[in-house]
Amino acid sequence: MSERRNAAAPGPSGTSGEPVTDVSEDVALRLGVAIRTRRHKLGLTLVDVASQAGLSHPFLSQLERGLARPSMRSLSAIAATLGTTAQVLMAEAEPTGTANSVSGADRGSSTAPVSVVRADTQSPDPVDSPGGTVRALVRGERAMLPVEFVGAPRDFDEYYQHPGEEFVYVVHGEIEVDIEGELHTAAPGDSIYYAGGLRHRWRSTSEEEVHVVVVQQNLPPRS
Repeated sequence: MSERRNAAAPGPSGTSGEPVTDVSEDVALRLGVAIRTRRHKLGLTLVDVASQAGLSHPFLSQLERGLARPSMRSLSAIAATLGTTAQVLMAEAEPTGTANSVSGADRGSSTAPVSVVRADTQSPDPVDSPGGTVRALVRGERAMLPVEFVGAPRDFDEYYQHPGEEFVYVVHGEIEVDIEGELHTAAPGDSIYYAGGLRHRWRSTSEEEVHVVVVQQNLPPRS
């Protein structure tokens, strides 16, 4: 099933649209409901949203039914079309009352002053990361969206663009970041910060598994 029409929809780079496994079924269903609910409120059809987000109509249909997971890039494109942000949709998809969810003070709501995500937290995230895994490092809707990527594709894919500023920190391995055609390499301990609105993408240049933390400013799409 194709996720996109003309452009890939990666986190930093790569394609996705992975089938949903049992452990992530609840989260995928919640995400699908959140997207469908917002789409209905705006009076948009599946074709409308898919066309504006640059995704395929069948993929979006699967996503709304909880049968597929989007990449961070495609979720951001969908969110922008719906007048919201990827973080808002991810917050609405967070599981509650399950064995894998973060509970009590550690879970944190969208308004709680503190959110703690433990290293051993196994709560599945609603997005897919080509070439590895992705884990949100905060719960609820926040001013920033910190995300941990483990593993990355070796090849660049389509550019990723969003209104919020972004910070990238390399924990392990080496990456190459393309910002508006200008290439930057980053090794463990290196960081890169760039303004919102700039087209960017990154790929692994290391034989070792890449471990990167990305923090994105949570801004609504520009009208």
